[in-house]
Amino acid sequence: MSPSLSSLARGAGAGLLLIAALAQAVVAQPRPAAAGSAPAAPAPIAPAKPGTTATTATGAPIAPAAPVAPRAQPQGPGTPPGPPRGAEVPGLPAVAASQPQAAVPVSASARRLYDRSRAQLLQVRTLFNGSQASVGSGFVVTGEGHVITNYHVVSQHALEPERYRLQYQTPEGDGGDLELLDFDARRDLALLRIVGKTPVAARMTASPLAFRKADQPLAKGERIYSMGNPHDVAFAVVEGTYNGLVERSFDPLIYYSGSINPGMSGGPVLDEDGEIVGINVSTMIFAQQMSFLVPAQYANALLQRSRQASPMKGAAWPRLREQLMAYQEELSRNFLAQPWRTLSHPRYRLPIPQEQYMRCWGSGSPTDSQGLQMQRTQCRMEHALFINETLQTGYFGVTEEVYDGSKLGPIRFANIYTASFRNERLGGPDKDRTAPYCKEDFVQQPDGPPLRAVACLRAYRKLDGLVDLTVLVTNVDSSTEGALGRFDARGVSFANATKLTRHYLQGFAWTR
Repeated sequence: MSPSLSSLARGAGAGLLLIAALAQAVVAQPRPAAAGSAPAAPAPIAPAKPGTTATTATGAPIAPAAPVAPRAQPQGPGTPPGPPRGAEVPGLPAVAASQPQAAVPVSASARRLYDRSRAQLLQVRTLFNGSQASVGSGFVVTGEGHVITNYHVVSQHALEPERYRLQYQTPEGDGGDLELLDFDARRDLALLRIVGKTPVAARMTASPLAFRKADQPLAKGERIYSMGNPHDVAFAVVEGTYNGLVERSFDPLIYYSGSINPGMSGGPVLDEDGEIVGINVSTMIFAQQMSFLVPAQYANALLQRSRQASPMKGAAWPRLREQLMAYQEELSRNFLAQPWRTLSHPRYRLPIPQEQYMRCWGSGSPTDSQGLQMQRTQCRMEHALFINETLQTGYFGVTEEVYDGSKLGPIRFANIYTASFRNERLGGPDKDRTAPYCKEDFVQQPDGPPLRAVACLRAYRKLDGLVDLTVLVTNVDSSTEGALGRFDARGVSFANATKLTRHYLQGFAWTR
């Protein structure tokens, strides 16, 4: 462990005395770094590893149309696990768009727009040792050769420029080199520039695509046209419908009824006048023509901000850290400002988040079932920030479970209840994060039941100052009843981890 990570771990232990600040600790016990081996709490979907398919059983709609690798793999290592203890959450699983859709006849408008814009379309290729590692799509937006695509399309080059380089290929098969000027990881966007003044570059930059004016919003139901190179087969145009913005999303995303497939990531979506209204980014599996776009205004903002920028030198970790620190500060501030809702229970008041940008699902055992009675509410953000093929971050999640073991008796209930608490998976060390450092205390709230709380932090190895927070809470006031809560915050500062832990613990109280 590096010195900075070691100091962070020591600081975590000290900082978690905030539990005692809320109420005097009854007793403190050491806790192992990992707690059991049950499936982890569900994670939302971010862009998948290039050339892979990310899956989840939780129904998150936001899975990117990932760049295509020459040989497709069944599933990427960054695939988020499902809900804990076998929970089944209603909804449709999300995945990088990898399943071909039925062919739809192309309209005259689609043919006209494709013919008019094909000179500005390109395939963005990431090369490793001269061979193709992954591909996505992009488009020219200035006469100087600026190109817009997704960050996840070029992330390998951004983070390891010494190993990966970028090239482009046109629909006619011509090509050349690209350089990375800037990116916006929060919006999954990147700004590139064509290298050199070749005849091919001159043809591509002669009539760059233009952004639709911000004061001319689309109306729901308008036809729009997605373009890109799906599955590295050929450039294509997909006709679909604008359906407004996705509900319960912290950042705006356009809901597009059209089929986006891998390899189309980063391609433009045009209106009837050929102006850019969005950028291909994600789709939902097991659903017909449900895809998602980054609104064009964010790509235009990135262009205006970095149009005169010099090519990036070295790995992008410092710039990525700067963007993530700003994002987590805004997300944490918004979350902390929201009051908790309450899980309906005759004995306990448990913290349930607002559904402004989180989605909650409820489940429970049948009322006539024998044995343990349980009800669960599970909430989480449905969008995460893509970092690399193994790491996604920037999201919160809350799970609350209430148990009634009156039909079991105190001994059997205690065994099941204890096992449930210890079955929470916290993760181990990997190339992106350290092992979790955990602190356990017993906490007495002024207006709530006595709690057993475990707070754990995992530090990011290359994003100094960012941690993953997990807080586990269970009450210890009854021999046959109990509640178990879990709060996860991925990619927050230590200061915000402290505030979020306090905020979560203060949400537990007696039902009045």
